[in-house]
Amino acid sequence: MHQPSPAPAPRVLHLTQPVDGGVARVVAELTRAQLAAGWEVVVACPEGALAREVTALGAGLHLWRATRAPGRSLPGEVRGAVRVIDTVRPDVVHAHSAKAGLAGRLAVRGRIPTVFQPHAWSFEAVGGVTAALALRWERFGARWAARTLCVSGAERDTGAAAGITARWSVVPNGVDTDRFSPAPAPVSRAALLPGLGPDTPLVVCVGRLCRQKGQDDLLTAWETVRRRVPGARLALVGDGPDRARLAARGGQVLFTGAVADPVPWYRAADLVVLPSRWEGMALAPLEAMACGRPVVVTDVDGAREALPPALAAHALVPPGDPAALARALTALLADRRLRDDLGARGRAHIRSAHDVRHMTEAVAQVYGDLLGAGQAERVAPPEYRESIHS
Repeated sequence: MHQPSPAPAPRVLHLTQPVDGGVARVVAELTRAQLAAGWEVVVACPEGALAREVTALGAGLHLWRATRAPGRSLPGEVRGAVRVIDTVRPDVVHAHSAKAGLAGRLAVRGRIPTVFQPHAWSFEAVGGVTAALALRWERFGARWAARTLCVSGAERDTGAAAGITARWSVVPNGVDTDRFSPAPAPVSRAALLPGLGPDTPLVVCVGRLCRQKGQDDLLTAWETVRRRVPGARLALVGDGPDRARLAARGGQVLFTGAVADPVPWYRAADLVVLPSRWEGMALAPLEAMACGRPVVVTDVDGAREALPPALAAHALVPPGDPAALARALTALLADRRLRDDLGARGRAHIRSAHDVRHMTEAVAQVYGDLLGAGQAERVAPPEYRESIHS
């Protein structure tokens, strides 16, 4: 009996403007998993670290020249996205973050199954007329996404409450719990920060230096922390447009700039903090908890869902409240036993709820829903194949 030839592996195009930070890490992890599962994967993004990483993984690459903010360059960016799509001819377009979501949906206009993943809503990042225009676009553009993929239930609820009518899926962010893990041996903190003793309290903030991540509130809070915990040190790990303004405030804060690997900083920290003004679900706290470190975060979208209940009472503070942030940091710096307990609980929670494999398998299921189970079954991870038949 003649056996039909197997269907070719589906081709997915990831379109993204950020080439570093959390969005880029998600794209890289999806690319890695989808290549391993048999997908043909192409990434379109500007030049930078992400382009180099996905090329090394074996994915196809198209350089897509795009700026972070909308403006006069948008028509050219849409035309560039159209050219990439016409060349790649993907079965699925996965557009990540606001700019790719804008240009990608305008380029496709529903002709190809399109997944839009906001990674935090664009209208939260701006104010006034710009915010109103961004929201108006998100309400209109939702019709051109076969699925709007949120990284937390809170992010979905924020969009729905803002009047966005979409076909929703929620896939929480995940991290590689093998790479992000507790130190196998005592960390040489002095190698990271000369003169830092093993007992010097160290707080680390990993994130792009920008208004979203709230490092300005952290520096305000740090003035109080330093008075209450003499000798405590703060390291801001990352780079961004606000670096010069933040550095001008002084306060004996270490600015590391961009780092190739944040894991040594997580492992060296007594406490990791991220005082964001808005998020979908931030990766840095997940990475820190996977490394066994306690965290303090602001109560923005995704924060409560990312934390085990035992941590919420100690880890959550209101956004934009430096006084509350200082109290939480001070209380945890004063209690090493509590920090160790919260770090262990956080690690266990990330392994059970936010392992990167959970994320990539759930995204495969979203693609399968769009492509049809028969084709998706051939390339999906084993866990997803089982779910098709369950």
